[in-house]
Amino acid sequence: MMLGAVPVLLAAAFFVTALLYAAVGFGGGSTYAALLAISGLDYRLLPLVALACNIIVVAGGSVRFARAKITPWRGAIVMTALAAPAALQGGLTPIDRETFMLLLGISLVLTGITMLIPLREKAAEAGELTSPTRFAKAMPFIAAPLGYLAGLVGIGGGIFLAPLLHLTRWKDPRAIAATASFFILINSLFGLIGQLLKQGPAAFGGAVGAALPLLLAVAIGGQIGSLMAVKFLPGRVIRWLTAALVMVVGVRLLVGL
Repeated sequence: MMLGAVPVLLAAAFFVTALLYAAVGFGGGSTYAALLAISGLDYRLLPLVALACNIIVVAGGSVRFARAKITPWRGAIVMTALAAPAALQGGLTPIDRETFMLLLGISLVLTGITMLIPLREKAAEAGELTSPTRFAKAMPFIAAPLGYLAGLVGIGGGIFLAPLLHLTRWKDPRAIAATASFFILINSLFGLIGQLLKQGPAAFGGAVGAALPLLLAVAIGGQIGSLMAVKFLPGRVIRWLTAALVMVVGVRLLVGL
């Protein structure tokens, strides 16, 4: 399948994915790639579209966090600086279809599991946060592997980073969300550059140009998701819904191998 005529159902799925992921502070790259894989798109084009969608969804959130002075720049920049070159290398790495689909399916299942890890919002609101664990200082060392995976299969990596930061009590929840958003944005940019260098600008132009309805869908869904998280559904419910979505899609991909 090429993206010459984007089905309405696919655009709707992208809209819902962006809405749910944005509501919990992530981009949704792995799910976009999986939806495209299920629809039959050439697997080599999946990261191009998925990373472009990622950038659209998290860019606004990253700017809002920065303006509100929530982003802990020192830690965020250190981790992202280690991850970004690896994301570029991941985008440059050739990969066959079976390996790509296997990694993508596993990434989705792990994504769903990580989204079920309890966060600490209530403790933060009550002022009951304890000091970082001894593992918190080791967090920058996991950045590079996550960056490489991001560039390879078209995800941002923040959805794996954030739960680890929560578990080690690296910072408060809002600072972690801001860091994850920035991490996803920069990794997606570098991963996209790597994919462009590997496949050429013509492939990107053709894929993204034909996928404009999908990009528009995630732009609108991302904005609504940000508002929904604040005014409507509890964050826990949104996370459960998102986890169910990505795990179903991940299992679907793995079963189809």
